[in-house]
Amino acid sequence: MVVPELRPWRVARPRLVRAANAVRPRLARIAAAATPRSTRWARPTKPQVKRVKTWHFTTGAGVAGLALAAGAVTAAGPWDSTGQRTAERERAVARQHTGGASHDRGSIRTPAAPRPAPSAPTVLTGLGGSAPVARSAPGARPLADVLGPLLRDPALGDRRAAAVVDLATGRSVYGKAAGEALTPASTTKIATAVAALSALGPDHRLTTRAAFEPDTGELVLVGGGDPTLTARGHTGGWADLRTLADRTARKLAERGVREVTLSYDTTLYTGPERHPIGENDNIAPVTALMADEARVDDSTSGTATRSREPAADATRAFADLLKAHGIRTSAPGPSKATTRAQTLATVSSPPLATLVERMLTHSDNDIAEALVRHTALATGRRADFDGAGQAVHAQLKKLGLPVAGAVFKDGSGLSREDRLSTRLLTALLAEAADPARPELRPALTGLPVAGFTGTLSTRYADGAAGLVRAKTGTLTGVNALAGTVVDRDGRLLAFAFLASGTLDKDAAQIALDRVATALADCGCR
Repeated sequence: MVVPELRPWRVARPRLVRAANAVRPRLARIAAAATPRSTRWARPTKPQVKRVKTWHFTTGAGVAGLALAAGAVTAAGPWDSTGQRTAERERAVARQHTGGASHDRGSIRTPAAPRPAPSAPTVLTGLGGSAPVARSAPGARPLADVLGPLLRDPALGDRRAAAVVDLATGRSVYGKAAGEALTPASTTKIATAVAALSALGPDHRLTTRAAFEPDTGELVLVGGGDPTLTARGHTGGWADLRTLADRTARKLAERGVREVTLSYDTTLYTGPERHPIGENDNIAPVTALMADEARVDDSTSGTATRSREPAADATRAFADLLKAHGIRTSAPGPSKATTRAQTLATVSSPPLATLVERMLTHSDNDIAEALVRHTALATGRRADFDGAGQAVHAQLKKLGLPVAGAVFKDGSGLSREDRLSTRLLTALLAEAADPARPELRPALTGLPVAGFTGTLSTRYADGAAGLVRAKTGTLTGVNALAGTVVDRDGRLLAFAFLASGTLDKDAAQIALDRVATALADCGCR
């Protein structure tokens, strides 16, 4: 059984203020030391065996994608030109915040526009800066003295692995069974993100279209593999069935067509729709056509009851929208658009970078499975579970990452047969941090912020709030955490902790948070 790891935002304003105040002094010191520059270091022409990288971040880069300006919080969503997360304004007014986002259900929106939270200027420029860091990286022995006892906590089960890498140099500074491949749970999504971004590019969009067969009068709703397609009234910037229906009805009216045979096409994907874990509230059937991730309630993240016929339900919703425009339809059924079909209208998802950030922040399993299938399609493989896993493995190997022992049975990490090492997880994070790889940056910026966003929103209240940004992972008997942290000296470190055989998920989660907090509090030179 899978233990749900997604959680709604439940942090009240007093806790936000306390957490922000707690990180203000340290962040102020870090930011003050930064001198961002526009110079970008060239990527080494020949990767070294150990993936040692030689670029330098500014001290402010230690806060890259992590920094919270005094009194403000960082939230999920793409960066705007000032370094501010655009989505942090989405529901700020409803919570009377000056910044941040709430992702729970039922929040009441107010008409006033929320004020954006102030952003540290080094959030973006630090990653591309070239000024040297203020102090040297932490040492392996001091780190071992700090992390070793915490990793021996019995709450972490009978098998555990850890790795820490200094992102300024790419050098490993700590490892414990770092090459051993263990069940990674949802930290698999970091691999999914890097593979998809490298294969497709951050600007790639997933397109749903309505195609008309003039010879037969058949209208086919062709799935483009976009699980974020919505049939709801408030689109939030996602691809919208209402818009598609409006455009389609107008094109049909221009042809004098008022009645069609309605069908749907899901042939973009192949293989079984059901995840090997079976029917589960964590994931919908994996199909190329669905609306609102096949959720039967009004939720946008977390567990939910799902439709067993996502494509048919989405097409029925499309039929209702067409009816409102005076277009009569038959009951929908499966079909395939032919080469003679004329595309009447399309709607496209936000850029892949946005999808990746949503996937990571909310640990969205449906997006993850879609992204690995698109990775498979982009690399000439079958868009099913096996082909997607092969595509991810091949893509990471192509990037020169240490994939020995890695097994990808899905893109979400719900499969217990997935295997990743902490060495690979930290290498993925280092690759995404490489200034020569800006297309991979969403694999970092989408990671939840400790104490504030996504799956870390209710954690680290008394620890490293705002300094840890990490992907969580939870299955029964498995707990994982992988991401980046700013240490006491302003160094940006990548870390990965995997624990198997855990008996109490909450105790294991607390133990992992202690390790990450200790890393944030450690100069360890």
